[in-house]
Amino acid sequence: MIVDVIKYLFVGSKEDLDVFFTRAQKKGLIEFIPSEGKKPLDVPLEVQKMMGAIKLLRKCPPLPHVFPSGDGMLAKDIAEAILQDKSHIEKLNEEIRLLEADIVRVEVFGDFSLDDIRYIEQQSGKKIQFFCMKTTAADKNEIPAEAIYIGTEFDLDYFMAVSAGDKSYPGMIEIRVTASIGELKKKLSHAKEELHKKEQSLDSHAKYLGFLEKVLIEELNAYHLESAKSLVNTPLDGGLFSIEAWVPKNKQVNIYGLMDGLAVIGEPIGIEQYDKVPTFMENTGVNLMGEDLVKIYDTPSTKDKDPSGWVIWAFTLFFAMIVADGGYGLLYLSIAFFLHYKFPKLKGQSKRLLKLLFVLSTACVLWGLASCSFFGVYIKPGTFLSDLSLVRYMAEKKAEYHFERKDNVYNEWITLHPDLSQKSTPRAFLHEKIGDEHPVLDAFTDNVLLELSLLVGAIHICFSFLRYIGRNLSGIGWITFIVGGYLFFPSMLHATSMINFLGLVDKQTAAGFGLQLVYGGIGAAVLFSLIQNKLKGLSEILNVISVFGDILSYLRIYALGLAGSIMASTFNALGGELGLAVGVLIVLMGHSVNILLSVMGGVIHGLRLNFLEWYHYSFEGGGKLFQPLKRFTVE
Repeated sequence: MIVDVIKYLFVGSKEDLDVFFTRAQKKGLIEFIPSEGKKPLDVPLEVQKMMGAIKLLRKCPPLPHVFPSGDGMLAKDIAEAILQDKSHIEKLNEEIRLLEADIVRVEVFGDFSLDDIRYIEQQSGKKIQFFCMKTTAADKNEIPAEAIYIGTEFDLDYFMAVSAGDKSYPGMIEIRVTASIGELKKKLSHAKEELHKKEQSLDSHAKYLGFLEKVLIEELNAYHLESAKSLVNTPLDGGLFSIEAWVPKNKQVNIYGLMDGLAVIGEPIGIEQYDKVPTFMENTGVNLMGEDLVKIYDTPSTKDKDPSGWVIWAFTLFFAMIVADGGYGLLYLSIAFFLHYKFPKLKGQSKRLLKLLFVLSTACVLWGLASCSFFGVYIKPGTFLSDLSLVRYMAEKKAEYHFERKDNVYNEWITLHPDLSQKSTPRAFLHEKIGDEHPVLDAFTDNVLLELSLLVGAIHICFSFLRYIGRNLSGIGWITFIVGGYLFFPSMLHATSMINFLGLVDKQTAAGFGLQLVYGGIGAAVLFSLIQNKLKGLSEILNVISVFGDILSYLRIYALGLAGSIMASTFNALGGELGLAVGVLIVLMGHSVNILLSVMGGVIHGLRLNFLEWYHYSFEGGGKLFQPLKRFTVE
């Protein structure tokens, strides 16, 4: 939830400043506001270097952590050594790049001694130069008599010229040779040896990663404390200090202990119009995982309702429907258990990320059971898993509806497959196998999945309107419009909705009542908007396109799930055709790619449907996260 914050003014004796701020840092409840003309201290150079060193070590192969008996100075020396190694590595890489380029440039001339070249020039009184030109240009230009052709590489012709003095020739570029090919290769070999040593030296420092992180935390705590103290005003010739701060409303009682025994007082003051009030989010359990997701996109404003709980559960559902495979879910679940076993002492955000993996993988398994999908393997109808599937149950209800009425859908299938007319029960009609497929079952299952995606989207958007219904009364009209659209639009498409074949509402009633709700909802939305926003409310009618488009956007859930299922079954089929050895390799590689794409699609689009479509109607954003002065610890 989002908790209101109160603006406080703290005034106290300068002698108690250090104790007060130290206590405040330990409590971690107060965000201090810079006094006029004050700004936080710059991060010390040593701390920046240590942060840079830690960033480098995290990319190195991990080593068992070593914690030497030393203070911050030792850590700073280690950080300096790491940065020096990195600097040398960068310089050596650049040197190697230039040497390789020089070798490519002069290698065509062969291995010769520059001393011999100089001796010949001195004895002969001639000048020896090296040139190159494009091969195509050599056919068009006359080659000077003193230019000796050496060879051709990479569409360039190379020449050596022996003349009375420095010469330049049309179309030719002179090549300055400063070292022989042998010398260049020797330098290159030496540079590569040095690079290898420096890379080993850098990797060897990885054992100090934990030590550096521990020291860095203490350095950062000291820096933040000093930076916060630098923000105070010091009236009365420095005898007092004063500073404004933000305190969560539900934590006010805790701040009085900070002033106990000190000549410091704190009182709430009014919030000015120009103040940027921070957003204090306080969540526990599953909602705290949702808060982590919310912060990926934006910080809620102080006027927003906390979306953390809504986002985590909606994201979980969308992720499972997009992955659309219980087998992949079992694989994710096994990875989650392995990580839990391998890293039992995870804390903070790392632990919440692991919990999120458990939640998402469990949801994938449950949706796999509901949709009868495991590793792209086709589950035959009539089996235990098939009878357990919610989606196939819905498909059976749909088949029963059309079979009993012998309507257009039934007749279309009979026309396509005349043998279906011999089936005496809806289940037999649905499960009829034609060739290697069950076309009716597959088609009805796809219909159900498509409608479920739209239904989930409609419900999700309705909840978005409901959350801010007090601020935006036009949401009542749009919820009515969405319900009406769900009832009416199937009649336009000559489709049978779930509410029809489940016996909740017949088609004629749904179409008639739905059309009334569509028009009534649009009218109500505009009317309520006019009441709240006066003439500006007329623009509300344009939202009909936005609402309709946002709901259609949820079709991506069906499309991505279907694409993943098709890819999985295709790889299985290819593997079966290519024999055991090659087939197993194809199946493993294919499913690995599909798993990667499924995870990417589930994360990206699962979050996108929350952050764009859903936020559109119930999120203001643009907030500044509450950041109190507090002590950090290594997780």
